[in-house]
Amino acid sequence: MITHAVIFSPIGQSSRSDQIIQRLANAIISGLLSANEQLPNEADLARMMGVSHITIREALNTLRARGLIYTARGRNGGSFVADSVQKEAAPEDPFYNISTEYLSDLGEWHSAIFCHATRLAATRMTEKDRQGLTEFIDVLEQSDSPELRCQSDMRCLLTIAANSQSARIAHQELMIQAEWAALVTILYQSEAFHRQIVDDYRHLLAAFRAQDELLAAKVAGTLIDHFTTRLIEFKFSVQTL
Repeated sequence: MITHAVIFSPIGQSSRSDQIIQRLANAIISGLLSANEQLPNEADLARMMGVSHITIREALNTLRARGLIYTARGRNGGSFVADSVQKEAAPEDPFYNISTEYLSDLGEWHSAIFCHATRLAATRMTEKDRQGLTEFIDVLEQSDSPELRCQSDMRCLLTIAANSQSARIAHQELMIQAEWAALVTILYQSEAFHRQIVDDYRHLLAAFRAQDELLAAKVAGTLIDHFTTRLIEFKFSVQTL
């Protein structure tokens, strides 16, 4: 799966344990790694991420201490994603600790990264890549809970970023999602918003099929703007409660 290829891709020489912790934590918090999903074993993780077994073990111990993963013993044992990561707080809680200016800045950062990713992906995606994205959009459309919709949405975003064929852009998108997912889940309670985002993705897919870089970037900007606008609107509604 392309999202997992990004998550478990090699770590740079200057990053080591801290970046492994950050990358896996981001993937868990955003839902890209599902609750109770088994992680690759330590040897495979070390090989995939280009670090030593000791570095992997240190990172997993930290993630375990933070309650993001747990370990099961026995024949089918290993490290698994915790199933209570997104249940620790009510959906609106994050909005009490951030400003509208912060949301606007987060949206601008996301738009800058994602719009450039779509311009690159428009000419670099293969038909197989576009078919894979189509399947993710179909899953998003069929999802019937805010949590599942958000998780499907994050997979669409990261898949597009990965298809830019720029590891730095894909990892920036993954970093953004650690903040983004916790905020946008609440928006997916709205059926109308859900339909709007699915429509945006369908339009973006059409731009990819036409290999139209400018149209893809324009639609991508519209998609992120829809999120940012609704996040700010929700923040104002929380303030008035």
